[in-house]
Amino acid sequence: MNSSDLNSTASTSSQNHPVLWRSYLAFLVPMIISNMLQALSGTANNIYLGQMLGVGAMASVSAFFPVFFFLIAFMIGLGSGAAVLIGQAWGAKELDRVKAIAGTTLMVGLLAGLTVAFFGGTFTETMLQALGTPSDILPGATAYARVMLIATPAIFIFLLATSMLRGVGDTKTPLFILLISTVLSFVLTPALIRGWFGLPQMGVTSGAYAAGTSFVIAMGWGVWHLRDSITLKQNAYSPDMHVLSQPTVKHPLAPDAAFFNHLRIDRAILAKVLKIGLPTGLSMITISLAEIAVLFLVNRYGSQATAAYGAVNQIVNYVQFPAISIAIAASILGAQAIGAGRGNTLGKIAKTGIILNLVLTGSLVIVGLLFSRTIIGLFITAADVVDLAQTLLHIMLWSSVIMGMSMVLSGLMRASGEVVVPTAITMTCIICIEIPTAWSLSNTYGINGIWAAYPITFLSMLALQTMYYRLVWRKKPIKRL
Repeated sequence: MNSSDLNSTASTSSQNHPVLWRSYLAFLVPMIISNMLQALSGTANNIYLGQMLGVGAMASVSAFFPVFFFLIAFMIGLGSGAAVLIGQAWGAKELDRVKAIAGTTLMVGLLAGLTVAFFGGTFTETMLQALGTPSDILPGATAYARVMLIATPAIFIFLLATSMLRGVGDTKTPLFILLISTVLSFVLTPALIRGWFGLPQMGVTSGAYAAGTSFVIAMGWGVWHLRDSITLKQNAYSPDMHVLSQPTVKHPLAPDAAFFNHLRIDRAILAKVLKIGLPTGLSMITISLAEIAVLFLVNRYGSQATAAYGAVNQIVNYVQFPAISIAIAASILGAQAIGAGRGNTLGKIAKTGIILNLVLTGSLVIVGLLFSRTIIGLFITAADVVDLAQTLLHIMLWSSVIMGMSMVLSGLMRASGEVVVPTAITMTCIICIEIPTAWSLSNTYGINGIWAAYPITFLSMLALQTMYYRLVWRKKPIKRL
């Protein structure tokens, strides 16, 4: 079957289109809520720090964000590769292969987390100094970063587990895990700042300790929940909804004896995971390097600019969550369809994802622009910093819709194992457009010019991804990995 045939069913099967929307939303809504809960924990920590400890504490946390994103980028890619393979295996009803992919991925994640915890925790201050972190926030940034780096094994396992659960169509378990984590972090952060309940006062590191503790407890609940009680309908979220009447099966990722037997590194499976995950991880690393470069440019304008950068990032993260979630949903639904032999639905998956992105992400962009000053005021109290952050937000927030459209196309192509060219497009746009544009415009227009580089980059990325999707990928044969 050629992918040029994928869009042919869109016009001839209009009666099934609402079914695809229901399938998409059943997968998507819990994932959007999950992603927002994940960010809410970090946002609440930043609000606590900004309101209770001041702009300096907010800037200290903001200075570490691009570094941390760089360190987890490989795990995001690894989880993406595992989710595609698991989605295909789940669609083909190969339960042992689902467990084998998960076992290999988790072991690699654990080893990588231990390595980052050791070296990152040892050289934290050196790393932040190399980034030009302002001297007045360096001690706080170092203390916060060290705690987060030491906690990376748990964070890596969490990222991989949630990705793989989504690969089998389970978006509810990650939702409950994140709900528990968010509530715990919401309570623990101010308790550690003020020393409530006899706890020590941890200052700027309060958010890091609270986040690490809440993740461990929430993941412990997740292990118990999966092992003890949960079942799934096989192919419950496949684009072809006729399979919903099939009998339920035990959760394929339940941590039972059969799962632990697969908890080892299978080189053949790892090679396939890396084939998809490594380019995705490199793309994420490139994005994080670009953010580090942007932070370096922002730091030249002082700690207030760094704080404004952090506030803008918090808001943009929320606006982009639907776009990111829709892209993940497109990738997983596409992988399950390919595994089940229903590749003729891939065109409809792409079209539905793009429309959902326009509606959901576009709505959040409008809200963010209309109430930007009020929202920024949750993070920052200094009026001049609020003014700066508001200007920056107005320059680039709208481009999140453009970014989402590009991500849907690249996510769907990734479901078929096509990752090299979409990744190369992303990396080229970031390296050759975003960074040079940010540097050039910053010299001409100051800090406002840095943010103008984002919409220019996203527009270029969408144009190139669309050209490759329509002119090349649609004409290729679609087959399982």
